[in-house]
Amino acid sequence: MTRPCNDSFLRALLKEPSARTPIWLMRQAGRYLPEYCETRKRAGSFLQLCKNPALACEVTLQPLARYDLDAAIVFSDILTVPDAMGLGLFFTDGEGPRFERPLREEWAIRGLSPPDPWDHLRYVMDAVAEVRRALNNSVPLIGFSGSPYTLACYMVEGGASSDYRRIKGMLYERPDLLHHILSVTADAVSAYLNAQIESGAQAVMIFDSWGGSLSPAAYEEFSLQYMQRIIGKLVREKDGERVPSIVFTKGGGLWLESIADIGCDAIGLDWTIDIGEARRRVGHRVALQGNLDPAVLFASPDKIAAEASRVLDSYGPGQSGHVFNLGHGISQFTPPENVAALVAAVHQYRRGPAESSA
Repeated sequence: MTRPCNDSFLRALLKEPSARTPIWLMRQAGRYLPEYCETRKRAGSFLQLCKNPALACEVTLQPLARYDLDAAIVFSDILTVPDAMGLGLFFTDGEGPRFERPLREEWAIRGLSPPDPWDHLRYVMDAVAEVRRALNNSVPLIGFSGSPYTLACYMVEGGASSDYRRIKGMLYERPDLLHHILSVTADAVSAYLNAQIESGAQAVMIFDSWGGSLSPAAYEEFSLQYMQRIIGKLVREKDGERVPSIVFTKGGGLWLESIADIGCDAIGLDWTIDIGEARRRVGHRVALQGNLDPAVLFASPDKIAAEASRVLDSYGPGQSGHVFNLGHGISQFTPPENVAALVAAVHQYRRGPAESSA
């Protein structure tokens, strides 16, 4: 199996020289695109869209048809894993994702078990395989999952939370129960990501969206160690090619050195840390992904280009080891033409002959 024709994303993750800094965007297939909204309407609901491999493939490819992006990410949701565990995922307008059966009782927590991804999550594997075929070796395909701690937040709270009262109450009062949830979920995520790799994903990403809400000690114990367990279980090579991994903890700028030590190939950065400082702190251990503030995409094209250059300048000499991305997902209110301006600005950026060959 040869690499994709455009392998700049994979080269960056593996810290290999590349002719340009690659770019893809978290939540690049989403509500800011009118074609996505039309497909979602045809699907009937967000969850039905996720569970229909043909439509999931369609929306995965939509941003690549509009923009010169360097990677695709399979369209799905991080909460498919707890849904497959039997918690009953549903979406309510104006409230976001909810679970019918959140983990509140000890008997339910003790009875939790990891689902078979080839059975309960087969629709995701089918979508991954369909997208890989449709891409026809043009750009790499990213598979993903939520981190155990982030998934546990939803599983215990029953949905999104502003204060994490239930999950943190369990963390401090019954850490044994939370560790059980995290252990089972880590096994589930490991199997899920490996199944995506087997189905065709060429890189994988762990979204630790709520890890940044933890204290330093709690982050180490309840989030980082479980992501390290997952990284240790991942398939690292498929069809003769490395399968790199990315870990993204929103609000995780305090712990970059610790994240770099768990064995991942790249760290995703949110916009609250200077990427040049992050590069100095992690050295050559990992690649970096990020980290433009998504709100910049509400500005003028000239300002978007200037802020993109600021991130690229801050990363510093040598293009290897940097994947350009936002510091979080695209807002649904982003003008699509502003995304085009960002992609063009990143691809047109040049550091000079000596630096670009570093």
